[in-house]
Amino acid sequence: MGGHYNRRRRHEHPLYFMNESRTLIERDLAVLWHPCTQMKDHESLPLVPIRRGQGVWLEDFDGKRYLDAVSSWWVNLFGHANPRINAGIKTQLDQLEHVLLAGFSHEPVVELSERLLKMAPPGLARCFYADNGSSAVEVALKMSFHYWKNIGQPNKTRYINLANSYHGETLGALAVGDVSLYKDTYQPLLLEPITVASPDCYHRESGESCAEYSQRMFADMERTLEQYAHEACAVIVEPLVQCAGHMRMYDPVYLGLLREACDRHGVHLIADEIAVGFGRTGTLFACEQANITPDFMCLSKGLTGGYLPLSVVLTTAQVYEAFYDDYARLTAFLHSHSYTGNPLACAAALATLDIFAQDDVLGRNRELATLMKNLSAPLTGHAHVAEVRQTGMIVAIEMVQDKASRQAYPWQARRGLKVYQHALQRGVLLRPLGNVVYFMPPYVISDDEVKLMIEVAGEGIDIATD
Repeated sequence: MGGHYNRRRRHEHPLYFMNESRTLIERDLAVLWHPCTQMKDHESLPLVPIRRGQGVWLEDFDGKRYLDAVSSWWVNLFGHANPRINAGIKTQLDQLEHVLLAGFSHEPVVELSERLLKMAPPGLARCFYADNGSSAVEVALKMSFHYWKNIGQPNKTRYINLANSYHGETLGALAVGDVSLYKDTYQPLLLEPITVASPDCYHRESGESCAEYSQRMFADMERTLEQYAHEACAVIVEPLVQCAGHMRMYDPVYLGLLREACDRHGVHLIADEIAVGFGRTGTLFACEQANITPDFMCLSKGLTGGYLPLSVVLTTAQVYEAFYDDYARLTAFLHSHSYTGNPLACAAALATLDIFAQDDVLGRNRELATLMKNLSAPLTGHAHVAEVRQTGMIVAIEMVQDKASRQAYPWQARRGLKVYQHALQRGVLLRPLGNVVYFMPPYVISDDEVKLMIEVAGEGIDIATD
């Protein structure tokens, strides 16, 4: 009894966790290769091993807490260790952990599909599951091409994208993106999209509204569709916010014009709502703000509340029916992932949708978005801030070298890294995109936590631009 008590007390001692943290860092750096990281940075930039999470907070082995202002790469909606999502996964774990979805089915994936289609823009009728966002984009790209092939238009083999867009890291998804940092190295391996100027409102003229600018920029898309519709499968866009492209934003009017033009020219519209879906932009799905239904809607990230990998492509009955035929005609969509429609991930997604159904999530988000707007507004007067922009629960602050000309800092200066380092010291996890500091917090964040998040960001911007 005494020995057990002493071991327990020893494991609760701060020195135990400090040693545990150092050991874990050493073990990590001996075996891991971290994502989106130059590993040599960790010679001077310590890793942060996390012991546990609760709500908007992450806790390291030294007992220090960090406010997760970026939702752990935009996935966490309702906080870490959410009891309702935990309960849904635990219940499912005792029933079925996984079964192949080819020739078999299970209750969670059927219920999830039924509920998603009821929530989605009208006209979407079928769900095809994958493991992650990039894979969902791959599914939509292949499905669009294959649709046109099945209906006798095999010449439609190209995709139209927006400048500064991002759709994932697998080769197809990377090809239809346009962020050079991720794409340039692999250019020889990639298909070539037709790239159209972005409606990104950061570039609007003085006195021009975001809606006016986005509408004006649609002229380039219209010209492109007129020229290339005969060989284009689909246009792919991130509705309203180009997230990895430095959180650049545009007006819903562009989506309405795009939907009409795609219909007129006979080209599919793929809405990549992976980052912006499930309430991030102020509505459940960003497409709702333009009152449009895409031909393909890609969802992931917040789909499971940030718990487990899962993605889905929602599409129309018209697309589905183009593949429905006798096997010998070889029209089937022979695309698969081993963990497609995993029951545990579906249970997490169902628990996440329950929270939306039972709580006034969007109403509370509107209150939080207003608070974030009001508290971040003073940063517009900062000598090195060109713009503070917002769409719903996403706020971005653009640091610049010269405010009048909007001259950017050279990327080599890594100003955002300085903000990141300061924020960690103050107990906030911010992960700027280059010179853009942004907030995309879990929806359970409190008013006081919002204040802390923005206060620390302001301090970091002061330090980074000094």
